Amino acid sequence: MSIITEILDEIENNPLSYKNIRRYLHSLPRFKKYKPYSLDSGIARAKKDDLLVEELKGWIVSAAGKKYMKKKEDSLEQFIFNFPKDAPKNLIVMFDIPESKKGEREWFRWHLKRGGYVMIQKSVWVGPSPLPKEFLKYLETIGLKDLIKTFKLARDYQKIKSVSK
Repeated sequence: MSIITEILDEIENNPLSYKNIRRYLHSLPRFKKYKPYSLDSGIARAKKDDLLVEELKGWIVSAAGKKYMKKKEDSLEQFIFNFPKDAPKNLIVMFDIPESKKGEREWFRWHLKRGGYVMIQKSVWVGPSPLPKEFLKYLETIGLKDLIKTFKLARDYQKIKSVSK
């Protein structure tokens, strides 16, 4: 979850009754993991992008902020790859996801890492096969399926790597 999403979530669930949003957020244990300047810049960005608005009673999440949170929530569907730890790495996944879909690209990489895939090059990964059907279906739903190619290896990647040494 991004710092801005966490800020919006906190304000949405616990509306502020005073105006010093910075002091309030710095005092919460949830935000101790962030450096003070990171939290300050996240607050500033949320204000600048009109995700947070100040009213007489304090700060609230704007309509744009609610839309932003909904988009983040929808785009972060989670999948569990149930591959054994020692599963053979016999599937190459290559992708070319444009900068306009940066969030989806990061989400995709995160799932590959979580699924036991390792990066060979920036957009070339190798790991166990097959990718789960519901994961592939979701890739189609979010418009990534045509940007991703998979290739089944004849032998396990570790075996190929050790033979070439």
